[in-house]
Amino acid sequence: MARQLDEQIAGRYPVGQRLRVLDVGMGQGTQALRLARLGHQVTGLEQDATMIAAALEALSGEPEGIRERMRIIEGDGRDTGVHFLPGSFDVVLCHGVLMYVEEPDALLAGLARMLAPGGLLSLLVRNADALAMRPGMSGNWAGALGAFDTVSYRNRLGLDVRADRLATLTGTLAGIGAPLQAWYGVRVFTDTAADAAEIPDDAEALLAAEERAGRTDPYRQVAALLHLCGVRG
Repeated sequence: MARQLDEQIAGRYPVGQRLRVLDVGMGQGTQALRLARLGHQVTGLEQDATMIAAALEALSGEPEGIRERMRIIEGDGRDTGVHFLPGSFDVVLCHGVLMYVEEPDALLAGLARMLAPGGLLSLLVRNADALAMRPGMSGNWAGALGAFDTVSYRNRLGLDVRADRLATLTGTLAGIGAPLQAWYGVRVFTDTAADAAEIPDDAEALLAAEERAGRTDPYRQVAALLHLCGVRG
């Protein structure tokens, strides 16, 4: 997904331009810190104290210049208007968040308002059109059959959450003034790998195969996750 995001940024902004980035629901700050290392000014918004502590610990080990480019704010992604002025950011990330939001439209509209004209909105969501793949590939036929007609699922943390359909989000993005410009699949071949699986010796080949599948039909359509990129008009 990082390669996909970098591709979209490179296609929209001049090389070397320092962007204002907002990472909503930044988790432990992996993506935010990566972008700060690349020279961007990054704001992470996160409400989980444990995740904030992990992000701060990771940030503390970075050189001063990188630490100065990143700030972390405790808060809910649905309250971006409380913390920031409209149009404050060139790039807004919302990765792995929508599955925990029952009604995401208001959240998405708020994120779009944070973007400057021409700004990039990057979403990572669970693919509701492929919910049967994981149980099916694991031989759980009853689970696969039950997944065809729902957008609800139980994630690996044991939480009951929701997925999104590409067609629905395409319409939502158009309605909030950040129409879809590109989309990718994420975890096409590797979704059933165990969380603790070791990195294989041919990791580069694996990444190349995933990257190719993530931009190629019909493979990307059955990816576990969808990476959607909208642009503020």
